Amino acid sequence: MVWAAPSRWCGRTRRFYGRATVAAAIPDDAWQPIEYTDAVFYQTTGRWISRAEVAEIPLVAFSARRKADHVPGRLVVRRIPDLNPRVRNGQSALFDLWRFHAFFTTASAKVTDTVAADKTHRGHAIIEQVHADLKNSALAHLPAGRFAANAAWLVLAVIAFNLTRAAATIIGPTLARATTATIRRKLITVPARIASSARRVTLHLPTARPWQTAWTQLFTHNCRPPTTTTT
Repeated sequence: MVWAAPSRWCGRTRRFYGRATVAAAIPDDAWQPIEYTDAVFYQTTGRWISRAEVAEIPLVAFSARRKADHVPGRLVVRRIPDLNPRVRNGQSALFDLWRFHAFFTTASAKVTDTVAADKTHRGHAIIEQVHADLKNSALAHLPAGRFAANAAWLVLAVIAFNLTRAAATIIGPTLARATTATIRRKLITVPARIASSARRVTLHLPTARPWQTAWTQLFTHNCRPPTTTTT
């Protein structure tokens, strides 16, 4: 992943040179706890109590190339305890095992410190999921060869994405993190039969559908039946 900004860039390194060697070169007192899953903020010390920690070391990218191509920067490493360590011959690990995630950035430490850089980097992972979701639906292919038409298509695609996400949020946490394709399959593309009688249109939905309660909840929330007035 690469994101650009004025005079700085950041990229995730799937394989950086000597991952274990680089992680071992970081001093133990350089690791800082961060706000992560199951983290607790301790008011007395003003620090997070978390099992996830970050640290950084200086690194020169493209060092194998000529000197003019060298890019000095910072390698930010996040380590998380390995919750599934391998147990061999019935013996548990004698020390903590860590999983390491690293990314390289040229942003100045005066602008973003280690913790802020890691938080910004993880925030970009969220927008990447949104991009992947859009590319898997309306943005898989732009319909026209004109910029204005494609721009309008993009606006409509984002509006449809937001409405679909809002519909999933209304029914509760079950589909709150699902992709729009899953939401469309379970809540929108519902097979039904339309029947008309006495100038009234009736929509017959399938019975015993697993998502019947969620669909009814969404329909009731958005299209509530008219309130009866008492005289």
